Amino acid sequence: MCGIVGAASHRNIVPVLVQGLQRLEYRGYDSCGVAVHAGGLTRARTTSRVADLLTQVAEDKIEGLTGIAHTRWATHGAPAVHNAHPHFSHGTGEGAETIRPARIALVHNGIIENHESLRAALQARGYVFHSQTDTEVIAHLIDSLYDGDLFEAVKAAVLQLHGAYAIAVICRDEPHRVIGARAGSPLILGVGKDGTENFLASDAMALAGVTDQIVYLDEGDVIDLQPGKYWIVDRAHKPVMRQVRTVQAHSGAAELGPYRHYMQKEIFEQPRAIADTLEGVVGIAPELFDGVTNDGSTGASAHRVFKEIDKVLILACGTSYYSGCTAKYWLESIARIPTQVEIASEYRYRDSVPDPKTLIVTITQSGETADTLAALKHARSLGMEQTLTICNVATSAMVRECKLAYITRAGVEIGVASTKAFTTQLAGLFLLTLALAQAKGRLTDEDEAKYLQEMRHLPVALQSVLALEPQIISWSEDFARKENALFLGRGLHYPIALEGALKLKEVTYIHAEAYAAGELKHGPLALVTSEMPVVTVAPNDALLEKLKSNLQEVRARGGVLYVLADGDTRIESSDGVHVIRMPEHYGALSPLLHVVPLQLLAYHTACARGTDVDKPRNLAKSVTVE
Repeated sequence: MCGIVGAASHRNIVPVLVQGLQRLEYRGYDSCGVAVHAGGLTRARTTSRVADLLTQVAEDKIEGLTGIAHTRWATHGAPAVHNAHPHFSHGTGEGAETIRPARIALVHNGIIENHESLRAALQARGYVFHSQTDTEVIAHLIDSLYDGDLFEAVKAAVLQLHGAYAIAVICRDEPHRVIGARAGSPLILGVGKDGTENFLASDAMALAGVTDQIVYLDEGDVIDLQPGKYWIVDRAHKPVMRQVRTVQAHSGAAELGPYRHYMQKEIFEQPRAIADTLEGVVGIAPELFDGVTNDGSTGASAHRVFKEIDKVLILACGTSYYSGCTAKYWLESIARIPTQVEIASEYRYRDSVPDPKTLIVTITQSGETADTLAALKHARSLGMEQTLTICNVATSAMVRECKLAYITRAGVEIGVASTKAFTTQLAGLFLLTLALAQAKGRLTDEDEAKYLQEMRHLPVALQSVLALEPQIISWSEDFARKENALFLGRGLHYPIALEGALKLKEVTYIHAEAYAAGELKHGPLALVTSEMPVVTVAPNDALLEKLKSNLQEVRARGGVLYVLADGDTRIESSDGVHVIRMPEHYGALSPLLHVVPLQLLAYHTACARGTDVDKPRNLAKSVTVE
């Protein structure tokens, strides 16, 4: 989602700020801007890409030693220059910027829930608003509290904010100072290498190549940043020290290489991502999920937790939710543990029945998903303290909040539509299933050896599936002309059908729905015509014969079928039936293979339709607001 970069230095910092925004482009945005102290405050903003901002900065000769920059994904107010960050405050009674120079410049990630009441109070004091954003409220609020010390003004302002925020602020009257604060939205400090500069960012990726010395600010922290020094206070505004970590956020991870788009690159990276995620796993043991404390020592004991719990509650959003739905089948059939999967944004707002013997499992690619973090806190508030996360970012807020963790190693995922993050989540969840089964005495040595062998073979199996790309491209030519599609799956593969429909929606803008195939005759069959392609996931499992009956229902109504079938299913291509044969049947791990053709179908259909594959309209990579 939105991205923040800030810096206080003894050199012109504008190139670093803009380059930081370029490294955050993968998150998705609809406007961007930069503000620097150059005698007074000056800024450039655009609703185009960061490249356009770079052109503006060069044409206007904007330079400065202290500055802030931002990529915005619109929440309050349409994507427009006047709503773009950074926002200025000129004080009360403000008029044209040339008449009253700006005193405060601010960028903000998050949502301020009480912005309307704050806006009304500030307007009553004479502040004039030029945007529809909640962010401008913060700028004016800080200005109203400013009395010569920006740090004190920000500390006073955040006490009045309700909601989520990460902010970076500069002041006309204090040219070598950046103040940051966070609550519910990530913000990090980058410690400069030579003691002459320091940085703020919402993601370590923004500072790749600038510094690898990172401090993760805690909830409620406020930071005073200057070229060679910094101070941090906690939510009670007491001075604190936060650990400096070495974080390798290599910019090379974002290189496109020979691929046309990042989504295609990341689909083809899945064999390597799965191999990396499973690296070092020589046997199944709860210890794979042991937590790690901030000082690097072993934290909570997964073995003890797994012994004590008797239920699992999975909390996630979007693609991660579908990986959780898949894991439910594994956890109940292999580990024999009752499992519930909840959409995180729904769970915290309904009355539920807590059970302290439940293991709360969160799934998130970024580890910063606001809805999932909030759902985790809600579960803990109900007395469910046993928490575990499957996450791709070891240094994320989610990993710090959970007692136990399994870090997937998908690497940086640039494309907004998740691919390799999804399959590595499935790998981590399957390991969790086996570890829970072992802790409960429900995994034999023979089964453990069999499952481990199958998991180690996954990278090779995935390579074989990727070789189907030419056949998928031929399907995509048909789909590119459609505006609706139906996806069907049964049992373990129903969530894979859901994920396939989501991918098609995200990057092609084709309306797609997914159903459990047995539900077809209970309503969705009314939609089936020759113009409604029906994609079916057809593994050779216990539900195959039932699924074949569902396929006949589609053909009888003139529907056109596109079937991903295991080789021994005896489903043949014919008029109105297009079949792609999977290289091998993969049993319980079949979802990891069957989802890949669906990813390729979405990707190549999007290419054929000419959409912005890596940055679909209205979407952001990391959803850090509710």
